[in-house]
Amino acid sequence: MNKKAHSTEKINVFWFRRDLRVEDNTALAKAISSGFPVMALFIFDTEIIDELPADDARISFIHQQLQKIHKHLVAQKSSLHVLKGQPRDVWKELIDSFQVQAVYANKDYEPYAIKRDRELGEWLESRGTGFHLFKDQVIFEEGDVLKEDGKPYTVYTPYKRKWLEKFQGAPPKVGKKANNGFLKHSFPFPSLEDLGFTPSSITVPPYDLSHLKDYPKMRDLPAPDATSHLSPHLRFGTVSIRQIIAGLGPSDEVFLSELIWREFFMQILFHFPQVVDQNFKAKYDGIDWLNREEDFERWCKGKTGFPMVDAGMRQLNATGYMHNRVRMVTAGFLCKHLLIDWRMGEAYFAGKLLDYELSSNNGNWQWAAGTGCDAAPYFRIFNPESQLKKFDPDLEYVKRWIPEYGTPEYPEPMIDHTFARERALETYRKGMRN
Repeated sequence: MNKKAHSTEKINVFWFRRDLRVEDNTALAKAISSGFPVMALFIFDTEIIDELPADDARISFIHQQLQKIHKHLVAQKSSLHVLKGQPRDVWKELIDSFQVQAVYANKDYEPYAIKRDRELGEWLESRGTGFHLFKDQVIFEEGDVLKEDGKPYTVYTPYKRKWLEKFQGAPPKVGKKANNGFLKHSFPFPSLEDLGFTPSSITVPPYDLSHLKDYPKMRDLPAPDATSHLSPHLRFGTVSIRQIIAGLGPSDEVFLSELIWREFFMQILFHFPQVVDQNFKAKYDGIDWLNREEDFERWCKGKTGFPMVDAGMRQLNATGYMHNRVRMVTAGFLCKHLLIDWRMGEAYFAGKLLDYELSSNNGNWQWAAGTGCDAAPYFRIFNPESQLKKFDPDLEYVKRWIPEYGTPEYPEPMIDHTFARERALETYRKGMRN
């Protein structure tokens, strides 16, 4: 960093995080309207990225999006300042080098981010620098959708009803693209290699909303994959949730419901942060998980002998994506058939999914295990074979991901479904606490 660069010019800083776009970006618009030139900043947080492999596909995707933003700023004689390190250290150097009046960012509702922002805000305030956070990645946040008694919802359906009621009363407006107001300064843009990473062979596909008219009847079928692939784009904020919802019509109610699920799980994580590593419902804390390492390995590699489970895991390992119906089947199989703690599966998905979102991943895994809020009852145990017949009857999806299917190379089922079901029911009954 160029010490004392622009030290006499008063500026504001906009900190890109989970909002990698210049269009309809709430905090960015607020920063620009403040009147001071805006430095656009992104920090590769070593607290997060040091745990990732060098070719992590999500880092490659972030880097590509940052390049687009940088190119947009260069056209306006500005640039994106990309740094790497612990945020506190990066900010100390920035505040020492520039006359920063205020820092603008969009809110992040995960426990680590909340703690980071609280500590940083206090430190910036002690240095005379403002820290302004705005709602951006959701339509409704924190205390926006509460029950009549002021408590958070823990069941989806009434939450959705209240969400829709509030939305129809005051739908948010879509903002414009930020085309001016940036600091005139040229920062060098680092390559992936400069940052200690290498390009991934896995790419994030563009989102596609052209299938929405068929979404209600096609969304459970993994073979045609007629889904939007929107989730990683919402996760990293390459498009705003306001823009997506503004483009929906009356017939897109089922798709909208999935977007509301996303916000439901976000507010669960915000109000009940203990769910990160604890059962939402403590009465299931006594479950005696088997956690057999060899069983877990077979599940991870897609070699359980249950075709829909195996196809899903192989798709995940190869592409960083798994169809949502198949996620339910694979997760349920791990928890109920193999009696492996949902936390092990959740962590595996977290390391692989391009659209990994702590709140949704955690919420859906606890749903599959029957330990979560609004949980499926513990006695709901998917039969992987009947799921296969129902949702991939022609085995198109299975054969795409399991080339040896139907040959002696493909393993026999590693466990009998009826036995596994009875064992799961008994284990859950014994483990339940009043």
